[in-house]
Amino acid sequence: MNETHGDTHDDTYGNSEDEGRDGARGGSGAPRSGGASGGGGARGNLAAYGDRGAPSDGGASAAAEARSVTGLQQRLARFAAERDWGQYHTPKNLAAALSVEAAELVEIFQWLTPEQSARVMAESGSAARVEDEVADVLAYLLQFCHVVGVDPLAALEAKIERNERRFPRPGTGHSME
Repeated sequence: MNETHGDTHDDTYGNSEDEGRDGARGGSGAPRSGGASGGGGARGNLAAYGDRGAPSDGGASAAAEARSVTGLQQRLARFAAERDWGQYHTPKNLAAALSVEAAELVEIFQWLTPEQSARVMAESGSAARVEDEVADVLAYLLQFCHVVGVDPLAALEAKIERNERRFPRPGTGHSME
């Protein structure tokens, strides 16, 4: 399903990785569904899934809106729509792409000792790789949430609240003490 651009794949932000990197597929070519690695958002597929985006508050600055979850989802969606990639932004494909990008983040740390992994962000090359993969994971997650109609911040807040009830602070008489 990847659209190859010569011998490299270009990601959403213009980064390019060689096809043969680490013996793997290389970069993150199109049509991927999001993020720093190529794609654009779920809004490119709204005909199939409906518009589930949150309304803008209208008073936010353009920069603040662009940094919001909804603003980033819209930006990713525009990117995908401009390239006609929405057809690939199904829940299944976005979930799979999210999994692949999370695995690429794990790969950075795979054979490091705990001490080495704690220092990854101190070295500019590895820090840049981590940031790229975090961006990829977040972009695919935001697009997935958009397509399936999940508010990621509300889902996270609800999960934290459930965990706080399930696992109370020590000293509160919980059975795990």
